[in-house]
Amino acid sequence: MPIASNTAIADRERYRTAVLDVSAAYRGDRTVLAGRYCTSPIKIAKTFPEDKSLCVMIMDASPGMLKGDRYEMQWAAEAGAQLCLTNQGFTKVHPCTPELGASMENRYRLAAGACIETMMKPIMLYKDASFTNRTVVELERGAVWMQGEALSPGRVLRGERFAYERLDNRISVYYEGELIHHQKQLVRPGRQLIAAPGAWETYSHLGTFLVFSDRVDTALLESVRAVLDRLPFSSDQLYAGAAMTYRHGLTVTAAASSSWIVQHMLKEVWNEVRQTLLHLQPSRIGSVG
Repeated sequence: MPIASNTAIADRERYRTAVLDVSAAYRGDRTVLAGRYCTSPIKIAKTFPEDKSLCVMIMDASPGMLKGDRYEMQWAAEAGAQLCLTNQGFTKVHPCTPELGASMENRYRLAAGACIETMMKPIMLYKDASFTNRTVVELERGAVWMQGEALSPGRVLRGERFAYERLDNRISVYYEGELIHHQKQLVRPGRQLIAAPGAWETYSHLGTFLVFSDRVDTALLESVRAVLDRLPFSSDQLYAGAAMTYRHGLTVTAAASSSWIVQHMLKEVWNEVRQTLLHLQPSRIGSVG
């Protein structure tokens, strides 16, 4: 047995790592979990079927992520399997020291014709929080991956609007081994002009929706833009736009004045993409966020 390096030992002492590893398969006419493994404090709270998809509710049995906490989650969908993922509450990140923050990594592997929909509750960074968030997606031909994400500026009612230390948010998408999309977001409120033109300005919340598949086309883009045009909010409440990515993708980005508005926008866009791309009705898991 190889001896662990000094760096590996130091990492174990420095970080507290929780793991969730899930694989799904298509059996008969439905999706089932082919394998699952987790370590505290994250686990699967429940699963329930929805048409040919399997909805998975994730639970974090802790008050939130503390300094040095690291969550590593892996999701694998075999050919034809369909997963719809959500969680029970906000991803809350507590104050961290400048040199040691909290981190989360999600990796998705989708075989041909598989589908994973990820619709988690918002990320909320408390005062002095530092959070690194990594997402890696690997798609095979015909697979569909989509994600809705909402970012809160903090506990606004406690005066913690943009009081966190750092957010480092990155997403990489691969199609048949080729990197087709990479985006990164680095927010450091204490060092940036949050209210400057082109930044947050007067808005407080950020929402993003991504969908990647070789089935994404301009017709889907137009239908999503039509949804955004129909939303019952003024430009002071919501500023949103949709665009095609370099290859096989569509992205929606929105700045809003409240969490509820972001949630409503994400839910409406998600419903449209489900119906247009997958020919599915709205999911029963409820609002995004």
